[in-house]
Amino acid sequence: MSPPSLQHRICPPFSVQRSEKMGTRFGAFALTLLLSSLSFSLAFSTSNDGLVRIGLKRLKLDQNNRVATRLESKEALRASIRKYNLRGKLGDAVDTDIVALKNYMDAQYFGEIGIGTPPQKFTVIFDTGSSNLWVPSAKCYFSVPCFFHSKYKSSQSSTHKKNGKPAAIHYGTGAISGFFSEDNVKVGDLVVKNQEFIEATREPSVTFLVAKFDGILGLGFQEISVGNATPVWYNMVRQGLVKEPVFSFWLNRNVEEEEGGELVFGGVDPNHFKGKHTYVPVTQKGYWQFDMGDVLIDGKESGYCSGGCSAIADSGTSLIAGPTTVVAMINHAIGASGVVSQQCKAVVEQYGQTIMDLLLAEAQPKKICSQVGLCTFDGTHGVSAGIQSVVDEKDGRSSGLGDGMCSACEMAVVWMQNQLRQNQTQERILNYVNELCERLPSPMGESAVDCASISSMPTISFTIGGKPFDLSPEQYILKVGEGAAAQCISGFTGLDIPPPRGPLWILGDMFMGRYHTVFDFGKLRVGFAEAA
Repeated sequence: MSPPSLQHRICPPFSVQRSEKMGTRFGAFALTLLLSSLSFSLAFSTSNDGLVRIGLKRLKLDQNNRVATRLESKEALRASIRKYNLRGKLGDAVDTDIVALKNYMDAQYFGEIGIGTPPQKFTVIFDTGSSNLWVPSAKCYFSVPCFFHSKYKSSQSSTHKKNGKPAAIHYGTGAISGFFSEDNVKVGDLVVKNQEFIEATREPSVTFLVAKFDGILGLGFQEISVGNATPVWYNMVRQGLVKEPVFSFWLNRNVEEEEGGELVFGGVDPNHFKGKHTYVPVTQKGYWQFDMGDVLIDGKESGYCSGGCSAIADSGTSLIAGPTTVVAMINHAIGASGVVSQQCKAVVEQYGQTIMDLLLAEAQPKKICSQVGLCTFDGTHGVSAGIQSVVDEKDGRSSGLGDGMCSACEMAVVWMQNQLRQNQTQERILNYVNELCERLPSPMGESAVDCASISSMPTISFTIGGKPFDLSPEQYILKVGEGAAAQCISGFTGLDIPPPRGPLWILGDMFMGRYHTVFDFGKLRVGFAEAA
């Protein structure tokens, strides 16, 4: 899940783990966690354009549940980040299906579906970072969270078909497990027949106890589907329920409005975006993954992704997760406070000048960390050389320095390269790298910023299809609470995926809220345009 887990899908904060042979994981869900009860006001209407719209109210965060939300968001971030811890107008209005999305604190979007005949209602996250549909089962007897959410009762559905194959989806803080069943699934006014889904009979306690949703509806590719189950979206297309094999997300970031956004199946609503979409091809089926160029900080290249990075558009992650190297640079630029890294500080102190000298001597940057003995070089990138931990002579305990020094060295090389291109002095460069060490984000956690400084923070841009997609401070800072008690969280969290899968960026709701996103299943591409 994602967010990212703050994950998740930070849901960001808020990623995927394998369940036996059966593919992956659990899509992130983050900051969707609140201890207060969820009250919906659902309105079903068919407009004159033939679209069915499901209206959902926006939740307001109050003083009493703010602290609980922050605590639970950390759990959600851990869950979502581990998800990725791997070793134009389309169609006619009448042929599209629209599901209104509920927005919780600009961190998670979810809506309602029905399962069975007559339909039993469930609130689900529509997650492009996973591929299974699961909801709590009436046979969930021993997990407390099941008593606080809607449960599927197969005995009350005339279209239920028994399957019984066991299923488990693992994520950062636990797992959901249960068994497969088949039934009709209603999404908007579409009815998907004989859909395979998971009845969850076990759920981790804390995470789902306070969650604002019952389950997950995955919109990723079948390649990552647990049990190789056919995703709901695939069946929509195969059963001829949509004219165009396209769906699109519009996420409303205006906290003053009750409407959380819309998910449109079968096409694109031209009222949801401005200008034209920039499309990039899907490079690896599973997640909606594509190639991305460099990340710009206040218009200046970071240099880390100049050779290319991969990215995933993930509606199940709330924040934006990316390589720790660049996230630290971003957090430094915006003044975010992270955790001081022993490895990073030690590398700068012991090897900083040597690294600088090698860079000035035009040594191959990728080989420098192996030259100084912190990494071995496997021909493409540095890997841990198995450095022994530094031992405190007083008590013989390890200080925690060791394999992490390889990655810290590689980060230092990138940072120094960046500064050398800007013709900074050696003293200034070493000071800058030390400052970045102090801005390293907490592992699977958030970095806080001063709310009063938001207006002076730089623009952060992602290069997609050769075009920069800008995020202003107001768009990448998540504000929790109001007035003097408000807390502001950086929308960027560290996530390191090694080659060949990485480096990888997870562009969650924080990005998709700024840019209307089209998932073109037919042409295997993803499109972004400024959201209206």
